[in-house]
Amino acid sequence: MGKKEVTTIDALFGSKTRVKLLHLFLNNPGKSFYVREITRLIDEQINSVRRELSNLLGVGVITSNTADNKLYYEINQRYDFYLPFRAIFAGEAIDPAKTKSKSATRQLAEADSEKAWCDEVKKLGGVRVALIAGSLVKGSASKVDLLLVGSLSQPKVASLVKSIEEQEGKAVTYTTLSYDEFYYRLSVRDRFVSEMLTNKHSILVDSDNILHEQNKH
Repeated sequence: MGKKEVTTIDALFGSKTRVKLLHLFLNNPGKSFYVREITRLIDEQINSVRRELSNLLGVGVITSNTADNKLYYEINQRYDFYLPFRAIFAGEAIDPAKTKSKSATRQLAEADSEKAWCDEVKKLGGVRVALIAGSLVKGSASKVDLLLVGSLSQPKVASLVKSIEEQEGKAVTYTTLSYDEFYYRLSVRDRFVSEMLTNKHSILVDSDNILHEQNKH
């Protein structure tokens, strides 16, 4: 992005720090950051970062959660203007099809949909756990639609999510975790993982049977 364009966006959004935060979050959907990490990544003063995080949190652009005694922030993929913002700050064009409801002829039976997601997820490689919930599973109230765990290629994940969004006609909220982080969160009954598992969900991949073993306890 050129200097002139950045200056224009700075003027439009009123804060250089806010613009940098939006670039960071919108280029890393599904990934959370803590304050000092953010300060280091965008090279801005911590007071300015805290102020703008509060502003973005207040209007719903980002969400926050606590883990390991740290407060983490990430983009709210259910924010009303998430797709337009992503088009600006992540350089992605908006497909008009995403704003349309799915026609009846494009709707698949739930089992067929799950099989389709499973096939696509397996093509990613490196996936050890994969769950769908939220808007991808009828009757689920989960805030996250897709959870992928393993050694993952982020560009491939982004491509998969984009494909799902085009088919569903809406934004898909997703999170990626390393296997070690997921295992730890599962073992300590982390709120994020627990909320997803207690809501209605479907397991697409569980290569080590970690979730099946968990369900036995």
